[in-house]
Amino acid sequence: MCRWIAYFGNPIRPRILLYDTPHGLVEQSRRDRLASGYPNADGFGLGWYDGDGSEPGLYRSTQPAWADRNLIDLAGHIRSPLFLGHVRAATGTPVEQTNCHPFRHGNWLFQHNGFIDKHLELRRQLILAVDPSLFAAIDGTTDSQLMFFLALTFGLADDPLGALERTAGFVEATGHRHGIAEPLQMTIAVSDGERLYAARYASGPVVNSLFVSEDAKAIRALYPDDERFAMFSDEARVIVSEPLTDLPGLWREVPAGTALIVQPGDDAEVPFAPTSSA
Repeated sequence: MCRWIAYFGNPIRPRILLYDTPHGLVEQSRRDRLASGYPNADGFGLGWYDGDGSEPGLYRSTQPAWADRNLIDLAGHIRSPLFLGHVRAATGTPVEQTNCHPFRHGNWLFQHNGFIDKHLELRRQLILAVDPSLFAAIDGTTDSQLMFFLALTFGLADDPLGALERTAGFVEATGHRHGIAEPLQMTIAVSDGERLYAARYASGPVVNSLFVSEDAKAIRALYPDDERFAMFSDEARVIVSEPLTDLPGLWREVPAGTALIVQPGDDAEVPFAPTSSA
């Protein structure tokens, strides 16, 4: 399975979460710990916002993350208040740059861990539901990018979580019509540069892992002598496929069927359930 991270808070260098933790995202590209223990070596990506309202930056490559010297340099010089990082384990589509996450459209970034079961059998019916005005922007062949453009079609700009629920509902309904019992497996992160949204859901009982960091103030109180936590503001949050460290009290598992909204002020944790796209 793929692995991803998403950060919201005061500006930091992405290197801190990609490289400078015991189980950072680049280490997870060598081997995940909570799934199969296999590498996530089919490309990677880093998308980031500068905090000035401009379109997010994006760097993607088909190399394994651990082998890309440009990534370590870039991640050590950018400072961003909101960024997404992803390492890919392909599930049937080619290893090429257009298939690497995150995906970008306008001011939106999107990344996914999971799959649409029998995606290639369903692809024609799914892709024809994409708004014609968006169709030309689909440059890859993954189920993940298709889900992104379905979410854009179903109202991502105006109702982000609702659009993701309608996307999940449309994928499930399409799969069920084709006799697929458990069409969807997903953890998703998406952002417009102002807020960070994440969701954990699957059609069946097995659901890919997702964790969120605890309140930064509480973490500093728990580890007052650990200078690593002094750099994070009270609003800083990290959402990850699997924990970056083993420190007790730092990570909390996100329940299945749950969505997170990380934003200025109070964050929100709400139920996530597929709905009709009608």
